[in-house]
Amino acid sequence: MNEIMPGLHHWQAFNSHIDHDVDSYHVALEPPVVIDPMLPQEGIDWFGGGRQPAHVYMTNRLHDRDCQQFIDAFGATVWCHRAGLHEFGDDGLQVTPFEHGDELPGGVKALEVGVLCPEETALLIPLADGVLAVGDALVRWDGEIGFVPDYLLGDAPAAIKAGIRDAFLRICDGFDFDHLLFAHGDPLIVGGKAQLRNALEKMLRAIDADLIA
Repeated sequence: MNEIMPGLHHWQAFNSHIDHDVDSYHVALEPPVVIDPMLPQEGIDWFGGGRQPAHVYMTNRLHDRDCQQFIDAFGATVWCHRAGLHEFGDDGLQVTPFEHGDELPGGVKALEVGVLCPEETALLIPLADGVLAVGDALVRWDGEIGFVPDYLLGDAPAAIKAGIRDAFLRICDGFDFDHLLFAHGDPLIVGGKAQLRNALEKMLRAIDADLIA
């Protein structure tokens, strides 16, 4: 468990469903929340003593991860965009829906990404100079912001990449933030918006070339 800035903790944990480490976050809002959580090495007890999350936010339907543990331990409310609720069914995880554009408890704004899947959401968190949490649309591996491999992007990866690029350019143009959190990859604290925009602009020529081809 690593405090990457006041009020914001990051940790990695192994996700056996994808055979890879993934990234999760605890944010000391009022009330506290967790984002795309796996249980940390410290276990569920770490979240006691005033850290109990009242809400769990999923950036897409596939990030249920260890959400049930937070329901069982703290009675937390789990949230996912309405378009992803079909994943859970009547007997599955109990999930509360939101829509893109909603303001969620703690002042978190649900921003539309879509493209990759209808419910893909970026979360704008009112902490410090603004924190943007990203799901599967973008990753940060080896210090570089990019996309998951093409085989995970369906039958038209170039078109999906172009749509993701355009969605995040709109977010950069419309909202203020300085820090980036990734569900897959190390967070980027300070200068995140500038680095995101720079990465998106670098993607333009490569993506357009793929689309022409």
